[in-house]
Amino acid sequence: MSKETSGAEKMSPATKDVIAKVKQIVPPMLERFHKGQLGRVGVIGGSEDYTGAPYFSAMASARLGCDMSHVICTPKAALTIKTYSPNLMVHPLMRSMPSASAFSTTDKDEQDPDKVAAGVIEMLPRLHVLVIGPGLGRDELMQSICKRVIQAARKQETPLVIDADALALVSADPDLVKGYSQAVLTPNVVEFGRLTHALGIDEQIAKIGEDAGESAKVEALAKALGGVTVVQKGAKDLISNGEKTLTVDLKGGLKRSGGQGDTLTGSIATFLGWRKAYHDKIWDTKGDFKPEETIALAVFGGASITRECSRLAFAKRGRSLQASDLTEEVHTAFMNIYGDVDAEVLEAAQEPSHL
Repeated sequence: MSKETSGAEKMSPATKDVIAKVKQIVPPMLERFHKGQLGRVGVIGGSEDYTGAPYFSAMASARLGCDMSHVICTPKAALTIKTYSPNLMVHPLMRSMPSASAFSTTDKDEQDPDKVAAGVIEMLPRLHVLVIGPGLGRDELMQSICKRVIQAARKQETPLVIDADALALVSADPDLVKGYSQAVLTPNVVEFGRLTHALGIDEQIAKIGEDAGESAKVEALAKALGGVTVVQKGAKDLISNGEKTLTVDLKGGLKRSGGQGDTLTGSIATFLGWRKAYHDKIWDTKGDFKPEETIALAVFGGASITRECSRLAFAKRGRSLQASDLTEEVHTAFMNIYGDVDAEVLEAAQEPSHL
């Protein structure tokens, strides 16, 4: 594979080192695995006006290699999303306020956030990772349901990727995720600003002044949230849990179209699903990473895939690039960065042991 194809010439030594570690939590494709072991991801989002976002998130997860991708959305959104792909499992369990959808009902149970959330919460044991936010919107009932689901997922220790309008819940009530190390926040620039303002981070950084480094804000935000992992997107992606920060300096594309962040959430979710497989030791794993280390590695993996998807799609589409173009590049991006994991595992298994 040429450097022009892989983009490897743009990798810093530090990035190559992290990628080598991420590669160790990627499970090989082995005959003994059964359906579901390599990741079961759920995406909560999808309202009447926003059906693309949850699809892009779930499809990125599927294209990257998770076994099962679910979308949990409103009934009207479900009808649309089901037409996008038969590969996704779509569950019309969410509800919005009556004025927001023709499918809404005056049935009290349909408008009770506790009862609606219960149906979603019943799904949690079937999932390894939950993404909340793509296409969610600001509907009051949708937000209330998600708050309850986040609380339940936390109790069940389900890893969470929180994005888009679900971040409004965190800004309004940071305690919702504070101290939960298996929560990952992926805000855009505006959402990041709202979070830092809500938690008083802007004032902290202002006091530090010119001595504050480029990662100061994301580190302070993650620390204020008690060890939650935060992704600060930019020319470089900064990933921090408040104690350790990783930088993703892979080159991306120059076009910033709506929906690109959904590839990020879906990709991170799949790596988090693989992280579970790594800690469950369903294959002969290498290394001995601690759970807090693999959270950061999984997030780095998702960010690296997204940046490479963006680079590849922009090279083909230029100014016309759309979110769907990134979806088509997910597998190529994985191969460019992480290579043929299966071939390497097979080769290692065939090497004679030295006793």
